[in-house]
Amino acid sequence: MGRDTIADIITSIRNADMEKKETVRIISTNITENVVKIFLQEGFIEHVRKHRENDKDFLVSTLRKHKRMRKRIILRRISRPSLRIYSTYQKIPKILGGMGIAILSTSQGIMTDREARLKRIGGEILCHVYLF
Repeated sequence: MGRDTIADIITSIRNADMEKKETVRIISTNITENVVKIFLQEGFIEHVRKHRENDKDFLVSTLRKHKRMRKRIILRRISRPSLRIYSTYQKIPKILGGMGIAILSTSQGIMTDREARLKRIGGEILCHVYLF
């Protein structure tokens, strides 16, 4: 049985945010690199660097601090290995009226819901991300 790398990312970031840690260490794969790149572009993560330890690559991410009020990053896994959720570009949900993002796996790679709507392609909805 394989590992669910998306769930591992979500759990690592959620736990670090709840414990108010500054950094998160995630095992580096192609999928995790693409998802972390989206988190970086959308401003949920401040900085990412690659780290090699015992012949394994890791991504060390610095979580963004919210200065005025402490907001938590809410991550929800939508599609999972036992139940895949697919959507056409017309039916991709808007998270909190556009304040959050949905991350999709499409035929053109992993992207946000906004990019998928602009390119008019659907795909598997991996997770929802927003601040609360």
